[in-house]
Amino acid sequence: MTQPIAASPARRLKGLWLAREFPHPLDTGDRIYTAQLIRAVREAGCDLTLAAIPQDGVDRMPDEWGVNCVPVPGGRTPSWRALLSAMPMVAATHATPAYRSVVQRLAMQDWDFVVIDQYGMGWAIPFFTQPAGQAGPAGQARKPVLVHVAHDHEASVCRSLAHGFRGNPLKKLALRLNAVKAGTLERRIARQVDLLTAITDEDAALFRQDAPGTASVVLTPGYDGTIFDSRTIDEHVPRRVIMVGSYKWMAKEENLRQFVNEADPAFAKAGIELHVIGSMNEGMKEHIRTQCKATVVHGFVDDLEPHMRAARIAAVPEAIGGGFKLKFLDYIFSRVPVATIAHAAAGLPGHVRGSMIQSEDMASLVRDIIGHIDQVEQLDARQAQALEAAAALYRWSDRGVALRDAIVARMRQAPREVKALPARVGATSS
Repeated sequence: MTQPIAASPARRLKGLWLAREFPHPLDTGDRIYTAQLIRAVREAGCDLTLAAIPQDGVDRMPDEWGVNCVPVPGGRTPSWRALLSAMPMVAATHATPAYRSVVQRLAMQDWDFVVIDQYGMGWAIPFFTQPAGQAGPAGQARKPVLVHVAHDHEASVCRSLAHGFRGNPLKKLALRLNAVKAGTLERRIARQVDLLTAITDEDAALFRQDAPGTASVVLTPGYDGTIFDSRTIDEHVPRRVIMVGSYKWMAKEENLRQFVNEADPAFAKAGIELHVIGSMNEGMKEHIRTQCKATVVHGFVDDLEPHMRAARIAAVPEAIGGGFKLKFLDYIFSRVPVATIAHAAAGLPGHVRGSMIQSEDMASLVRDIIGHIDQVEQLDARQAQALEAAAALYRWSDRGVALRDAIVARMRQAPREVKALPARVGATSS
């Protein structure tokens, strides 16, 4: 159940945030969600320490964010070794001896709360099940509020990927086994933590089935990117469909592969271009470049604005996977009408979904895009409707306050000694 809003603490709460890797640069959905939520919680009145494995040379967050960073040495566990673990791949990859040692050391400190960011960090929970430090005035030692920040209902996503994967049968079998492991770990996390966050109401409902006794709060993503002041879609805009994302994760790559295979011949026949922007594996790039006629691959680009302005429709063909799609917000605030598979729009309120072209499956999505591509007046109305509906809904600062308040509520309810928390004070920030 979602906790009521709690009063802000008089002091700054002290929190430990355990992430897989440092979420920077902000170039994928999971990095953006983690980084912006960390920043929002910090600005809501919490002092944060972030432990994570460096990636691509990044071993800290921007200095101005004011987050104490603890880089974990040694990198990740090789994939071949992680396959042999009883844990799902993402957990086994990050549960390295070095990370366990860092967590064991950090667990000896007093924390008001500890965040387990994404289910791949669930292995760290046992380090925080016992109180740390000295007993308080009431004779009760302090134990931190354990918070699981979920990026998806991973059991559902892993099952969806295993079911929808159309490649090598041995790989499909491995995906099915990983889905079983993911479900087991995720249920254990949900039942052991004091508070969990979900990105959508749909995910929150699934977590309530897994762990009916665990408090939850829904934190849809915020948005702090570019907002187009104005835009008109007319016959001068190219007959172009755009897709922006990071396609290296298997589920994203499989969605892209299936959509391109379905859309490219139909788009080529209809004289429509499909422009795909974002990082992807070389094999996927080669497949598109050699097998497709209407699809253009751009790779990562620094400036999306000219690409957004040159598109009539943005496609979100997420047949596999769940959760909130951050790319929706990029499209909406860039005034590009969205065409999507209906279930992929989970987490969006009805009046925002109403501005979208929603289809039941991949084949109907392709047909619907072709049917709408020349209805420029309707497309122009859709982009304006979407921006108006979403304008005040996606502030990261609101998410930081909501998470802080939910943590304070759990601190009040937990049977342990807690420093005095007054009934009503304002948050501090620096």
